[in-house]
Amino acid sequence: MKQKLNLNQSLQWKMNQSLVQSINILQFSSGELLEYIKEIAKENPLIEEVNSDMDWVQYRPASPETFSIGEINTAEMSLYDQLKSQLFTISYPESLKPIIEFGIDSLNEDGYLEIDLREWADKCDTTIENAAYALEKIQSLEPAGIGARNLQECILLQLKQANNFEPFVEELLENHLELIANADLEAISEIGGIAAERAGFIIESIKLCHPKPGKLLEPPEPDYIIPEASIFKENGEWKLSFYRWSTPKITLNPTYQRLNDPMHEATDYLREKQKEIEQLQQAIGYRGNTIELVIRKIMEKQYLFFEHGTYMIQSLTLREIAEELGLHISTISRAISQKYVQTIHGVLPLKFFLQRGVKNENGTTASFAIKQLMKEMILHEDKQSPLSDEAIKRKLMNEFQIEVARRTVMKYRDQLRIPSSIKRRENRRN
Repeated sequence: MKQKLNLNQSLQWKMNQSLVQSINILQFSSGELLEYIKEIAKENPLIEEVNSDMDWVQYRPASPETFSIGEINTAEMSLYDQLKSQLFTISYPESLKPIIEFGIDSLNEDGYLEIDLREWADKCDTTIENAAYALEKIQSLEPAGIGARNLQECILLQLKQANNFEPFVEELLENHLELIANADLEAISEIGGIAAERAGFIIESIKLCHPKPGKLLEPPEPDYIIPEASIFKENGEWKLSFYRWSTPKITLNPTYQRLNDPMHEATDYLREKQKEIEQLQQAIGYRGNTIELVIRKIMEKQYLFFEHGTYMIQSLTLREIAEELGLHISTISRAISQKYVQTIHGVLPLKFFLQRGVKNENGTTASFAIKQLMKEMILHEDKQSPLSDEAIKRKLMNEFQIEVARRTVMKYRDQLRIPSSIKRRENRRN
């Protein structure tokens, strides 16, 4: 009886161990899965090769607008793109937009202008006055200090925006940097005709200025992403094709053949390693099958997105997918973690397709879709009379039958990093 109990406990332990392995492997990205298998292969002599060639089944080339396999996840915009995206917040003659954009493209990675006004004007076939005007507009963008031509100007721009500028500071930066470096309050007080306390505040303000403002817009270190599968349209139907690296193939060592020899002294050891491989293959298969179920369900629920683009993204939750597939919500969460698919809209994380929604008379609209509509409204608004949050709320209702509260509009606008209508009007006046 005791022996039977021990056997059952041993089997239960092995089953639990196998389950834990399947759960862990399910949440691995393709890269992590490959590394995990390679680590096991180091300890298992039966594994001769792990085949995960960077090749793919039924390859469909990406369009110029999408990422290619193995490309960088560039969801974060470059310095230049981020600055250009701010242009809709300021007022300027449309005819000068190419001149302003040329100036932005002439900044170095630290945010400094690398050409003089004469060269700028010549290359844009315009006047020096127009180039100077364009520079003024660039220097009004965020972060403060962008578009400076030297360190002194960079600091002055930041002090002015923070309302910490004193007229004598310009002379201080031009001719008395050593006084700032040495924090000589007495000398600075005398030059500026101000109290020592005020001089100390100015020195601290200068020290807080960023010498390379362009670095503040620098995207984080890029991650190379490898999609699990490709979603593409063929003969009018949306199809799903998995890349080979999503399910690595394990080739066994010829030693495996000797397992049938009962006299072989290493039989028990090799049989144990064989079971290890079988469990690993089952876990890899479970991972692949679960991810496929989830992606196919996403394709079904987000059909309008694939057909028409981002404005048609639908609200969708982990719970909905779990209930329709008859799986636990934690299983779905692991299945989408760190997983990407290649689509005609680019390489997208599976989490992108999970969208919270806002209920309205036509059902539920995904918050992402509402944000996209808001961006378009603000992009094309009257520059002299920007849309208030209340006006955006009314337009969403009148034009798209989407009913949201004003505070929701404000929250989405903040998430989009778009200033209020008052701030947008002020920026365009400056």
